[in-house]
Amino acid sequence: MTFPLEPVTIHVPDEVLADLRQRLESTRWPDDAGNEDGHYGVTRPYLEELVEYWRDGYDWRKAEAAINVYEHYRVEVDGVPVHFMRKPGAGPDPTPLILTHGWPWTFWHWSKVIDPLADPGTHGGDPAEAFEVIVPSFPGFGFSSPLPDHPDMNFWKVADLWHTLMTGILGHSRYAAAGCDVGALVTGQLGHKYADELYGIHIGSGQKLTLFNGDRAWDLTGGLPLPDGLPADIRARLLALEKRFAVHLAAHVLAPSTLAYGLTDSPAGMLAWILERWANWSDNGGDIETVFTKDDLLTHAMIFWVTNTIGTSIRTYANNNRYPWTPSHERQPVVEAPTGITFIGYENPPGVTTDQRVQHFLGSDRAGWYNLVNLTAHDRGGHFIPWEIPDQWVDDLRRTFRGRR
Repeated sequence: MTFPLEPVTIHVPDEVLADLRQRLESTRWPDDAGNEDGHYGVTRPYLEELVEYWRDGYDWRKAEAAINVYEHYRVEVDGVPVHFMRKPGAGPDPTPLILTHGWPWTFWHWSKVIDPLADPGTHGGDPAEAFEVIVPSFPGFGFSSPLPDHPDMNFWKVADLWHTLMTGILGHSRYAAAGCDVGALVTGQLGHKYADELYGIHIGSGQKLTLFNGDRAWDLTGGLPLPDGLPADIRARLLALEKRFAVHLAAHVLAPSTLAYGLTDSPAGMLAWILERWANWSDNGGDIETVFTKDDLLTHAMIFWVTNTIGTSIRTYANNNRYPWTPSHERQPVVEAPTGITFIGYENPPGVTTDQRVQHFLGSDRAGWYNLVNLTAHDRGGHFIPWEIPDQWVDDLRRTFRGRR
């Protein structure tokens, strides 16, 4: 079947790059005394080192060439600009698969798994398990922009766009879906609302689709204090887990526009805000460059910067709360599509080992939301699963969809 769209080339104008360099050269640095241990956030020496490399050493054109190895398309879906990257599947009958990222992800966080999924025969897999891989940029992120006419975009609205893209525009009667972070909520919504038109879903978490509903969606604890009598190590891990996510949740849900003014004006400021998440959410043993090289960090940052989308990307959180998820049907499980989940050790709940992780999930009130067919837990890996442990993610995903066509 001939692909129905004409590809485009990703190319950032020279004047955008010149403006970035000028802003980097003009960075005004705050006093960061007493923050050698990172207690107050991103440390100035490392950020300065990274900004200096961004200004004088980093090569966006090289990154752009790597990105353009794949096919890229831009299309309007129900009036929303959508960019997606595509890798055609090898063989005569690949399974259509859409991959959805979260924040502060970009479409490029899927780059390590695209080739093995599209051409398993040359990557140690069964050629019969090839996927046609579609990797969109979340609306308001990167090249799926600008978004001025759709300021209310959230995860369940994105699911509707993705379904129209896959069925109405690309012409697939059924397809597979996978996602992580907020992309797992998009994918879960697809498995809820459009289960009959999906082969299944594979996600990097098993959250309820009501995750952002309620008056205190910005507070992981829901306003509840930590229980008394917790063992010291469990209490410390619980506090660390909450600290890992609390700052950005509160800021993004409660005042994303206020934050966006600073992040949009200062590339160093934007980098600091998302660097903290990459550093704290990845399983890097205290050295982020074991997971993301400087070039990796800056390529992801560039995708936000050159498209002026950091503001619309963080507003997604507020919209997930302001426009709450409501069910499309009352059947059980809520997500009827066959569901596989990959769990990673860095996000094990306090007191739960990797060996216990699947059983712990099955005993929670979240398990009943999904039509579970494949649960796997790995010792290694952090929040950016397909980037950090791509081989394991690919194996898990293949297992979820095996025999479902």
